[in-house]
Amino acid sequence: MQTKKGYVSFVLHAHLPFIHHPESDDYLEESWLYEAISETYIPLLNNFQKLVDEKVDFRITMSMTPPLLSMLDNKLLQKKYINYLNKLIELSKKEIKRTAGDERLNKLSKYYYDRYSNDLHVFKDVYNCNLINAFKHFQDIGVLEIITCGATHGYFPILYVNEKTIRAQIAVGVQTYERYFGRKPRGIWLPECGYVPESDKYLKEFGIEYIITESHGILYADPTPIYGTFAPIVSPEGVIAFGRDIESSRQVWSSINGYPGDFNYREFYRDIGYDADYDYIKPYIAHNGVRVHTGIKYYRITGKSEFKDYYNPQWAKDSAHMQAGHFLDSRNAQIENLSNNMDTPPIILCPYDAELYGHWWYEGPYWLYILFKKIYYDDCNFQLITPSEYIDRYPNMQVSSPCRSSWGANGYSEVWLNQTNDYVHKHLHVAGDRMCELAWMFPDENEGIKKEALNQAARELLLAQSSDWLFIITNGTMVDYAKKRIKDHIGRFTKLYNQIKSDTIDEKFLKDIQKKDCLFPDIDYRIYR
Repeated sequence: MQTKKGYVSFVLHAHLPFIHHPESDDYLEESWLYEAISETYIPLLNNFQKLVDEKVDFRITMSMTPPLLSMLDNKLLQKKYINYLNKLIELSKKEIKRTAGDERLNKLSKYYYDRYSNDLHVFKDVYNCNLINAFKHFQDIGVLEIITCGATHGYFPILYVNEKTIRAQIAVGVQTYERYFGRKPRGIWLPECGYVPESDKYLKEFGIEYIITESHGILYADPTPIYGTFAPIVSPEGVIAFGRDIESSRQVWSSINGYPGDFNYREFYRDIGYDADYDYIKPYIAHNGVRVHTGIKYYRITGKSEFKDYYNPQWAKDSAHMQAGHFLDSRNAQIENLSNNMDTPPIILCPYDAELYGHWWYEGPYWLYILFKKIYYDDCNFQLITPSEYIDRYPNMQVSSPCRSSWGANGYSEVWLNQTNDYVHKHLHVAGDRMCELAWMFPDENEGIKKEALNQAARELLLAQSSDWLFIITNGTMVDYAKKRIKDHIGRFTKLYNQIKSDTIDEKFLKDIQKKDCLFPDIDYRIYR
């Protein structure tokens, strides 16, 4: 066995914006959660369990954001997810019948029937609809470290115009984490990896030890870190920063030369929601009759041409094995080279969106499973580690101020502040100032409807601040929905602000939005004081 010369740390960012519409079943955007559960969260849990059962010692870190936790804990959304699965099981049954004349297709339709039936069994019977406890179990046995995020993924490099709004994002993020995991989080995935030095004092105030940042947040730190991104640095305020490794990220993340582009992998964009006869597929697509993804996809990437060959799960697994071996060899070489030039063992930090694994790259969770087994069994000069374990082992680090940065296109703030969405920020800043004003005007509301209204105003502000809406507008995907959400939350906040100040709270209105925007039950508006 080789001696271990360094470490690799996988960090998966599990996040979705809070989408909850008890008033309707027509919101396509709710299916983002159901797709993520079936394609990312359940596959990850299944593979963690397989590794534990096979006595493979591994380490992985995941941020689970407060909006995601709130949705996973929501009884109505759990019920809707079960309905979603039942429809897919029904559709895949029909597909088995429809494809009877084509052996390869028929095999795939049976594969989907088994897969979605198993999801239903795992969700209901194994985890009792509680995926939070499932992840908590792996944290409790020491193979998974879960970290937190800002309350609603608010983007710090713009919010810090009023620092109290950053403080509230951090405070509520930590509070939500403690509610679900019964302990304090040691780390935080900064929303969009957006770093500003002004946030350090609040991270310290709420007990956060380390942050995950983008590569250039470390590379352009002041003074320049001697080990680049291969060792954490600590800011003058005492917050430790880990930076993303560029080489390993490119191998996995890049759609051009990264692993997910392998021709044997499942083609994401080719779905029977678009391919099947319209009358046949109509009950399984959007309520308004628009064709959308169903999750049943029969083709592999195949190549750059329009022609697509059928997906072959075994070929996909073969590619995953090969690429896990390539990743292992690459890290071995990288760590061999680095360890000769460093006083402390290097750490290669590999942060990704969790949904890359399973949702976008269907084979991603299986690839992780194979990779972790290889790291455990093969000749390997590194170990898997969590950021917390690394800090505990190697507490001495260079003092350096990370650079303002994000992991958005071009590395700074233009994704969340540009000509398509800049009109939003004045409303967010005014609402932030007004929330602080309310917290000062009413310092002692301990019960009653006014306190309920003040807490709901805080929720509406936090929901309006979600970076997802700005990102969606920039990307031009579900723009109308994102604009509606900003308008709704700012509108609800403003109405509450005026009613609280004039002491004319409309109880019916308040109850209605409490039902819709029902996250953060423990919130206390005085966090804005």
